Amino acid sequence: MGFITISLVALTSCNPHDSESINANVSGVVQKGPFISGSSVTAFTLTNHLVQTGKSYNTQIADNSGVFDLGTVNLSSDYVCLRADGFYFNEISGKQSASQITLYALSDVSDKDNINVNILTHLEKPRIEFLMGKHKSFREAKKQAQADVLAVFGIVKSNVTVSEEMNICKSGDDNAILLAVSSIVQGFRTESELTELLSNIGNDLKTDGTLDNPALNAALVNHAFYIDTTAVKENLKEICSQTGEPADIPSFGKYIKGFLAGKTPDANTMMANYPENGSYGKNILYLSATNFQSGMSNPYSFAAGIPSNVSLKVVITSLSADTIFYPATDSTGATNVIVPHVWYYFNGTEQNWAITTFNQVKSEQIFTALGSGVNCDLKVFFEQGKFQIDYFEMNANIPTRRKIINVN
Repeated sequence: MGFITISLVALTSCNPHDSESINANVSGVVQKGPFISGSSVTAFTLTNHLVQTGKSYNTQIADNSGVFDLGTVNLSSDYVCLRADGFYFNEISGKQSASQITLYALSDVSDKDNINVNILTHLEKPRIEFLMGKHKSFREAKKQAQADVLAVFGIVKSNVTVSEEMNICKSGDDNAILLAVSSIVQGFRTESELTELLSNIGNDLKTDGTLDNPALNAALVNHAFYIDTTAVKENLKEICSQTGEPADIPSFGKYIKGFLAGKTPDANTMMANYPENGSYGKNILYLSATNFQSGMSNPYSFAAGIPSNVSLKVVITSLSADTIFYPATDSTGATNVIVPHVWYYFNGTEQNWAITTFNQVKSEQIFTALGSGVNCDLKVFFEQGKFQIDYFEMNANIPTRRKIINVN
């Protein structure tokens, strides 16, 4: 069975398709990961200039495979827009999404029976609209838009399958491209964050076909850096098998590696959220805050917001110490003892932090977030001194960010 992913797009064009009424069978699969049962798919008929006629057809996805079938629809031209709304299987987390998203696709039905709706068809939309407004044919605009989107992810390849024929549940190099792009944009984002990112990328690409906003590039890299490609394939196997055919998830890791080649995560783009203030006052973890006051009369928050599927460990190390001289006694000789300057937390204020005992040898203490999708906080105060704070996001072996604070 072939699959088609379709999304709703409102376009203007000078395409010379002057077809009369056309009957077409429209079916396919909607994938971010696969959209689940109850998700809706709407086909909007278009004129030969890609203007909506006002007639539409609607169906629902009946299971968790993302497959839909609108049956025979009567079209006014060779072009159709589809819109998919619903919950989906998140291939990164291996769980159902917490809220719905919308994906779009635009396709020419004259040379295909099935149309899939996916991340690539969605990202192509604004660019196709712009190019057709510049009198490109639909075929030219479609090909150029796909190439421009793929270039954002470091993919340059000739003779790529049209996006609405790709399927992340099937083997093949072009399907691997779709899965790589889909995983990168999903990353460890919430549905609202994903929707915002897709909109921003589409609008940035629209007029010149390049992603010019460095913050968007950094956001893609930061999440792609932590994707576990083996876990993604395992997450998809069961749900993709619900199509009735054995799942053959494509090997997409090389496209993730290609995208990341020569790149490192941007320290200014955070996986976790460190608010300026927490429940107990100014937040010690707020990245730009480096000067604090000592003593119990100056308590602070130790706060972080942990998105779904994000992990965080924070290590505080004392960089200040006093040397205390102990004179000789009858049983021992004189000794010098190094006593680090430290910090304290108030028992009972721990919110979603697992806290180790203070390591006297390393002069450090470790704070680990208890799960993801939670807010962490703690009431703390510091002695005078200098302290190093290391942030380890996504189980990183080296700090993803670091700062030194001064406590007076």
